Amino acid sequence: MAARAGITLFFYPMTAPNASSPSQETAPLQIGWGEGDLTPLKLPVLIPGQFYSRVAEGIADPLGVTALALASRGEAVVFVTCDLICVPDHLRDAVRERVAKLVPSLDPMKIILSGTHTHTGVEIRIPFAELSQVLEDALVPDAAAVVEGYIAFAADRIAVAVAQAWEGKSAGAVAFGLGEAVVARNRRWVDKEGISTMYGLNGEARERFRHIEGYEDHSLNLLATYDAQGRLSGIIVNLPSPSQQGEHGFEISADFWCETRRELRRRFGDSVAILPQCSAAGDLTSRLIFGQQAHERMLRLRGRTEREEIAHRIAEGVERVVPCLAAEADASPVLEHRVITLELPVNELTAQMAEAARQDAAKWEAEYEAATRQLEENPALRNEPRWYVTPTRTLRRMRWYQKVVERYEALQRGERTQTVEIHVVRLGEIAFASNPFEYYLDYGVQIKVRSPAIQTFLVQLAGGGNYVPSPRSVAGGGYGSVPASNPVGPEGGQILAEETIAALRVLFPEE
Repeated sequence: MAARAGITLFFYPMTAPNASSPSQETAPLQIGWGEGDLTPLKLPVLIPGQFYSRVAEGIADPLGVTALALASRGEAVVFVTCDLICVPDHLRDAVRERVAKLVPSLDPMKIILSGTHTHTGVEIRIPFAELSQVLEDALVPDAAAVVEGYIAFAADRIAVAVAQAWEGKSAGAVAFGLGEAVVARNRRWVDKEGISTMYGLNGEARERFRHIEGYEDHSLNLLATYDAQGRLSGIIVNLPSPSQQGEHGFEISADFWCETRRELRRRFGDSVAILPQCSAAGDLTSRLIFGQQAHERMLRLRGRTEREEIAHRIAEGVERVVPCLAAEADASPVLEHRVITLELPVNELTAQMAEAARQDAAKWEAEYEAATRQLEENPALRNEPRWYVTPTRTLRRMRWYQKVVERYEALQRGERTQTVEIHVVRLGEIAFASNPFEYYLDYGVQIKVRSPAIQTFLVQLAGGGNYVPSPRSVAGGGYGSVPASNPVGPEGGQILAEETIAALRVLFPEE
């Protein structure tokens, strides 16, 4: 254990429990892939995202999980990506418990679990301890009741995919490359008064528009894996974009990664595994906030849907890079993996902020009570399609502001930090670094600029997925950058960047 700048760091052992050092010293890189299906077996389930409940009305396309296991010289890492909005701690821990039983030779702390941030997956962010409250308040209790069962189901399926990857390892090689794909753009804009808004750049708002708030990142970090015969076996596609093109939908879907996997396999073969990773993209989206009419016209001319267009852009970027990589495939790269626990400072909330949140919560509570009273007086309303949307929107808004008050009260009790787990990995000349947030791009670019690696693959949403806004976004305000949106603010965001960079520099010491 080490301490720096008031932050406690716990470095987990770098050797797997059953590793045998002498025999491993000259062993080649071992690579294994695993896949699974996370599509719910029964409906109804709640769909995450938005300020209202959505009950799944069907399944548009399957949800998946993909795992990549890498091991060399007693060290290991297993990358796991799920078609979920994120991977909260209670799901992560449930997976690790199962893996410990399924695969005793794998240290569960070597597993990095992240989500693609599909807004049409299954709601998995409700911890078991809060289920009773959710069931009590939910206007759609049948859908809410599925949460606990689905978490257990998903944990089982994810653990099996990890076991498949780990136990199926064989000698192979990896190669990396950098491409581009224009997918995500900054979704926050600033008006003439300096006020920022996420989305909503239409109608009268266009006259107030002055500029887009932040930077955009169109990089495509790629890692290709090869079997002992030199055949391509899988690709990590690390893209700074959440998968929420259809974020308002009412059907289960992996969003654009469904079409993207299909297109990549059409080009590279059905046997090639595809593991998406969402890089730092807390203020980015694949949905345009201006120029929609021209874009829709081009989609019509190409004969593509929005998601098919994204799939083609990604696949074209991958196809420009991957065929060039095999010549430099490395069968024995340096592999180092560290797991670090940080105590990040939470947002400093003032009494004025708490009072404003109380007033906002009271306003929404009154609207919630009015909505539920209307339902009681006219039960026939429950027969209308999606009758629950308006009342659940008021309920969620009320809770959103109540949590600010709760965090302020926690500060008064001396609870001033949030514990987070991050991973840093060296694989030859490249690095991977995870974080549990929707991490604003300013931090992601800073880490990439200051990283000692040739390429740095950032993996966000390896946790509960709260926003961590940049200082300039907090100055502008708006959803995503106000106290109700982020328990951890810019101070914690910068500390996370500094600690990530420091850890990477340990893995890449100067010669």
